[in-house]
Amino acid sequence: MNPSRVTAIVLRQFYLLRGSPARILPLFIWVAIDVVLWGFITRYLNTVTASGLDFVASLLGTVLLWNFLTRAMQGVTMAFFEDVWSRNFLNLFATPLSTSEYISGLVLSSIATSSIGLVVMVAVAGAAFGLSLFTYGVLLLPFLLVLFLYGIALGVFGSAVVLRLGPAAEWLIWPIPAMVSPFACVFYPRATLPEWMQFLSLLFPPSYVFEGMRAIATGGPFSGTALLVGVGLALLCLLLACVFFLLIYQEALRSGRIARYSAESVS
Repeated sequence: MNPSRVTAIVLRQFYLLRGSPARILPLFIWVAIDVVLWGFITRYLNTVTASGLDFVASLLGTVLLWNFLTRAMQGVTMAFFEDVWSRNFLNLFATPLSTSEYISGLVLSSIATSSIGLVVMVAVAGAAFGLSLFTYGVLLLPFLLVLFLYGIALGVFGSAVVLRLGPAAEWLIWPIPAMVSPFACVFYPRATLPEWMQFLSLLFPPSYVFEGMRAIATGGPFSGTALLVGVGLALLCLLLACVFFLLIYQEALRSGRIARYSAESVS
């Protein structure tokens, strides 16, 4: 792997952002609006329930970190789509650039963009609703790690799907977080789900994070073993997603399907 080629992919995304305010604003505007909306919902729930549960810590915190996962995924897919929309994808791979270098560049771009979103969300949630992620202590770091790894895995998987089906399949990617969220147990405990969904949720790394966050917020028992399982599953998902992307890319080369990225309309 050549670090200069990876850096070139990151620099391309930086120059795109620097030259377009329309690309910069979505990095923090939508997450800020989402945090404000859910902040008022959690504040309202605190006033109408007598359970003594602080919904700001138990619900707004999970929404914030779920948005972080979504931004990590979109950091990869949006960088990939920029190459698709500009019909630059084929040009990139006419160079000595390898798939591992390309994916690494997308991941580093996602780290930068998702970090911006996270900082904005934490600032808004803290200033407006008094939420502090330091409530979760040092466990915040493995929580973020699991969500970031899984978000990257979803992004690489989504990019591979578009690579296989063509630019017009972009619309298939945007609903992925919504389809995952029922099994990720973002808004409710795993016990709320039917038994068959509880079993499936065990295969989704974010569910271990959000179950752990709720346990800490409510003073319940926290399982470090469960969190380690979540880390392992997230790493496995990322590995499988990268292998899937590589297989799809090699198949596109053999079949000549990759040529559509210089000829097919994305509309």
